[in-house]
Amino acid sequence: MNNNLSKISDFSYDLPDEKIAKHPLPNRDESKLLIWKQGEIIDETFSNCIKYLPQNSLVIFNDTRVIHARIILTKSTGARIEILCLEPFEPHNYEQSFAQIGKCSWKCVVGNAKKWKNEPLQAVIQGNNDIHFLARKENQTDDGFIVSFEWDSNHTFSEILEQIGKIPIPPYLNRESEASDNDRYQTVYAEHNGSVAAPTAGLHFTPNVLEKFKTQNLTIGKVTLHVGAGTFKPVKTESYTDHVMHQELCIVQKSLIDKIINHLPYITAVGTTSVRTLESLYWNGVKLATNPTADINHLSQWEAYELPQNISVKDALQAIVNYMEINHLNELQYYTQIMITPSYTFKIVRSMFTNFHQPQSTLLLLISAFVGDNWKTIYKHALEHDYRFLSYGDSSLLLPNE
Repeated sequence: MNNNLSKISDFSYDLPDEKIAKHPLPNRDESKLLIWKQGEIIDETFSNCIKYLPQNSLVIFNDTRVIHARIILTKSTGARIEILCLEPFEPHNYEQSFAQIGKCSWKCVVGNAKKWKNEPLQAVIQGNNDIHFLARKENQTDDGFIVSFEWDSNHTFSEILEQIGKIPIPPYLNRESEASDNDRYQTVYAEHNGSVAAPTAGLHFTPNVLEKFKTQNLTIGKVTLHVGAGTFKPVKTESYTDHVMHQELCIVQKSLIDKIINHLPYITAVGTTSVRTLESLYWNGVKLATNPTADINHLSQWEAYELPQNISVKDALQAIVNYMEINHLNELQYYTQIMITPSYTFKIVRSMFTNFHQPQSTLLLLISAFVGDNWKTIYKHALEHDYRFLSYGDSSLLLPNE
């Protein structure tokens, strides 16, 4: 890549604080919806989104669920220590870790870490039978610490987090989480625990909107990508190609891959997390199509630009289906570190729902890759027509193709 052509400063715009939605609207589907269809902009209400989706499309959602990952404990000295759980360490599997009773350990970011020496931090979860909770800071990692947790009850770690933790709302909201965030910073179809940030494009969907899909012969599919804190990490390097992308765990069912093959090319992704999952799936298929014994546990940051570019979507996906059948797998799990930049060519995703993203972010780079320099026109229109920005803000439906 040419670093001279990859300046992150080219992906900046003025975002006044008053344009950032600090709270959601009372009704999810009453948000504004900006339709960008082949160069034309239409202002709509989200509840009418179904009118703009081609019949017989497959619409793919990310069904991850935001966990109460933010734990605040106090030292005997009064110092406040904040622990943000990022991903399980022991056991490493998400489902196993959430089902643990008595103890587990996680990779965490620790606020005020310098004041937390070797002593364990303790708290009491009050109830009919008080639960004594204990956290120990263990080994340091590249981006945080391993923290071990113990508790003296038969509750699972998932249940413990629900009681002692808080929903980790985005830092740019500049407020503490509130009781309403427990519901509203969660999609109505959230199912699999694991995210520390919501797949926010899905926050606008309601059971009523989803029910309308059936009348248009629209098929719903689901993937799981556990959104990490890295989604909020700004690009601080002058060239975005020098930015180190975070990795996230993706889970895709074999039944969904069959659906995608049958619905090509009419695939709509709900949110950038679904986009990253699906595009990474294609490149894992490319790896298998060229080498049936390839390692598909991890897609690195720039692999998509280095792999063969001429393998069809159907052939790539069929290579994955074959791999899963040979290995008797019903689901595929892999980590993706893919960074989608303006030089990227989309393979699976034909249209997408997405919110309005921060300046100089990897998410805005992805949008630029999808619609080209038209992102500037789209964002200018949104700013001038009182659209609400970022996680609790309004939505867009990008339809660059027929």
